[in-house]
Amino acid sequence: MKFIGIGLATAMAMTFATSSRAADTYEIDPSHAWITFKIGHAGWSNAHGQFKTVSGTIVFDKTDVTKSSVQVEIAAATISTNFEQRDADLQSPDFLNASEFPTITFASTTIEKTGEKTGKLIGELTLAGVSKPVTLDVTWNSEMPLPWDKNTIKTGFSASGTFDLVDDFGMKKAAEYGLGPTVSVDIDVEAIKK
Repeated sequence: MKFIGIGLATAMAMTFATSSRAADTYEIDPSHAWITFKIGHAGWSNAHGQFKTVSGTIVFDKTDVTKSSVQVEIAAATISTNFEQRDADLQSPDFLNASEFPTITFASTTIEKTGEKTGKLIGELTLAGVSKPVTLDVTWNSEMPLPWDKNTIKTGFSASGTFDLVDDFGMKKAAEYGLGPTVSVDIDVEAIKK
């Protein structure tokens, strides 16, 4: 990634609270969107994975972050854990049931400001047809134009959170596979201003 001094200085000067502009809309850049996760594996270690296809829209109000919103779609069949059989198991009806529920969605319901560039993003995560509230801790990293295209503005966020496969989403087979039940999620996304 390339950065230029003036863009970096501008981004560092921007905060959730200091902007006179109204809400801006951004489309998540699929080539710069990473949703990774880890889950305990039978007490030996953590199994890691990611989803390779992510899309969505962010409405970001820098004047009042509580008026912002996030909508994300994830292709369930693009789960990747570095082992084909495990990927197939996770796509099966025991877990994601990707054939019947091909899309995982997240829709924000509440956003709380916790710091100059941090907040709590609360929303409904729909996984295998079950919707449950999930809370993510979010950091707004920066916003600046692309060095090679001043007309294209990108903003970037990092987020993390946890949920329970069994208690939240009823995936009772998790124990038989030695998984979890707690899933830790880390998210990094860049989004292009519309």
